Amino acid sequence: MSLRRVAVLFGKELGRSPKNFFLVFAVVVPLVISFVVSLLLGSLFSDKPKLGIADEGASQVGRLVGASGAVARTEYASAGELRRAVETGAVDMGIVLPAGFDDGVARGEETSLTAYVWGQSLVKNRAILGATLVNSIIGLAGKEVPVEIVAKTLGSAKSVPWEDRLLPLVAMLTIVIGGSMVPASSLVDEKQKRTLTALTVTPTSLEEVFLAKGLLGAAISLLMGIVILVINQAFGAQPFLLILVLALGAVMAASFGILLGALVKDINTLFATVKAIGILLYAPALVYLFPQIPEWIGRIFPTYYMVAPIVEITQRGASWPGIALEVFILIGLILALFALIAIVARRARTQGA
Repeated sequence: MSLRRVAVLFGKELGRSPKNFFLVFAVVVPLVISFVVSLLLGSLFSDKPKLGIADEGASQVGRLVGASGAVARTEYASAGELRRAVETGAVDMGIVLPAGFDDGVARGEETSLTAYVWGQSLVKNRAILGATLVNSIIGLAGKEVPVEIVAKTLGSAKSVPWEDRLLPLVAMLTIVIGGSMVPASSLVDEKQKRTLTALTVTPTSLEEVFLAKGLLGAAISLLMGIVILVINQAFGAQPFLLILVLALGAVMAASFGILLGALVKDINTLFATVKAIGILLYAPALVYLFPQIPEWIGRIFPTYYMVAPIVEITQRGASWPGIALEVFILIGLILALFALIAIVARRARTQGA
């Protein structure tokens, strides 16, 4: 295998990419889906954590919080209204500022604030709200003061917001469409135009053709996967580990696309095959979309081992020990696909001879 020939083939694939409907489709569709989901569920245009304030005096804390620009502030007339707002998720956190709070802070008196926290609020939003609140109190007093913030969770902490439930499906669509359909459609197009046979009678081998097309599919898949996670602010606390998982998922999808493109004869058969096996590809995302489905059902499907580590990292803050088993299984699946591709290539050479 010549890496130089692979690079030349990859360059040609990249040069033809603006004319490739499936490549444009793989770029545009995930962006549109992500934009629509974010627009409908409010995560795109309301990225600031929401703080509710019930001021029983004339405190300046609310003004300082608003001036920080880090959070969205909402005023409530009473503590009861504030509690209801937190329970329903209208705000991520709510505080009641008692009468005389500012005077006590100015005198350096030890005091406490009760912060009502919505059970489904994101950890990062809680951190931002807590830090902003502390900084505002320090700004009010001009120094550090002994103020204790006591958090009380309201509402269900087990329910998962819909935007988080939909993220695995959007991520899987992004990786699978780009990784599999780009090389598969390119191979089918080459076969229909009979340019694949002409190409392989040159010193170029079928494996080099497969590799070049797979690299393009994997690159598009990885790039769009990163873009989608950035748009949805879901990169998590382990970005390098997440990129590794995305890269493995892209390689798996591209390998499947190469195998699919090598086996089907025309574009209509490709579409029919993709529709027929769609449930096998996207079923694991449905497990996260509807938590009442037992998780073991998702483990039956190969793509589970691609999407599960992504969810664990982005939504649950998992590190390597928490996803190692799934990643090793994913690598095993990739190696199995490589072996199948090698068998298909060997059979094609034998038939050609």
